Amino acid sequence: MTDATGDDARTTDHARTADDARPWNRRRLRSNNERLLLARLRAEGPASRAQLARDTGLSKPTVSTALAALEEAGLVREAGRQAPPERGRVAVLYEPDPTAGYVLGLDIGRSWLRVAAADLDGTVVARSDVRNRGRSAAAMADLTVAAARQVVADAGVDPALVVHTVVGAPGVYDPERRRVRYAVNLPGWGRAGLLDRMREELGTPLSVHNDANLAALGEYAFGAGRGSRLFVSIMVGTGLGMGVVADGRLFTGAHGAAGEIGFLPTLPNGGRDLNGGRDLEDAVAGGAVVRTARELGMAHPGSAKDVFDAAREGVAPAVAAVRQEAERLAHVIAAVAAVLDPDLVVLGGGLGGGADLLLPPVTATLHRIGPLRPRVRASTLGEDAVLLGAVATATEEARERVFTRTRETD
Repeated sequence: MTDATGDDARTTDHARTADDARPWNRRRLRSNNERLLLARLRAEGPASRAQLARDTGLSKPTVSTALAALEEAGLVREAGRQAPPERGRVAVLYEPDPTAGYVLGLDIGRSWLRVAAADLDGTVVARSDVRNRGRSAAAMADLTVAAARQVVADAGVDPALVVHTVVGAPGVYDPERRRVRYAVNLPGWGRAGLLDRMREELGTPLSVHNDANLAALGEYAFGAGRGSRLFVSIMVGTGLGMGVVADGRLFTGAHGAAGEIGFLPTLPNGGRDLNGGRDLEDAVAGGAVVRTARELGMAHPGSAKDVFDAAREGVAPAVAAVRQEAERLAHVIAAVAAVLDPDLVVLGGGLGGGADLLLPPVTATLHRIGPLRPRVRASTLGEDAVLLGAVATATEEARERVFTRTRETD
């Protein structure tokens, strides 16, 4: 038989559990409503209480309560007034307050360190481009931290309001070991403890992403990739990398190495013997353009830029070297198209500045070698693609951190 006293105890315990759950449920419901309103304001722009109620399906009292809480927390602010089309009360418009938090975007390259501070709208409020004169990975990290601190100071931002930092660099970040792998163009960058030290000195949460991936996100958020369903961004400069964005989301693969096309072996017509141990990066990156121009008879080409400048002046070896680079890139794009079927390929990186010379022969070669011919465009962000991708990524993370800090912990 069941003990009656036990039944009563269980009933009381059940009631207590339900009572204990109600505040949590109310808090979660409130949080969901506030998130919904913030998402609507960020996606569609300033709106009145009545507009928000219509767009979200929430009741007007619920909208008013949620907006009051968000305004008190500093997450939304008044954005002006809207006169009604007919007689009636003037409506107050609301928008997210971008000054509720700030982010840092860092682009660490072999030649330049680029740093930007931005608000929660992703608007850059200060930036700095510094020559990378670090002779070691530690010196490079110190230089980056110093530049970041100076940018925050230049922006007039309280360092305590910087809630997230995103670093873009060559290689693949290993989250288990907290270090970068495959960063062959930044010697020592994969050293253990380096990124942890930067995180501690900056005093913010810090995440690390491959530079080509961030360039792809930058192009999707601010540049040539906007509106694309599936596009790839190919960076050609000191190295060779690729980022893939599908339906607005970055594809990184099982181990974060998706897009590391520089490790592919060279194609038969890639300009090097397959048995020579050369990879695709060696055959297509900026150094290959210089080597080809020199082999074809150009006198003392110091950089890929020198070769492209000479090609614009009609110097025959330079013209031929640029044409050969375009053909190699076309074969890379054809291989990518056969696997991913993108609707757009964006060419960026240092050689992206030569797109006026590259795009015509790239397109012609694509039509000659196969049936898959995605649109190929030049980057519209140029050397800022990685930095703006870092800002976009940091902003998305920071919005969640700021919301959680102010609304779900009270």
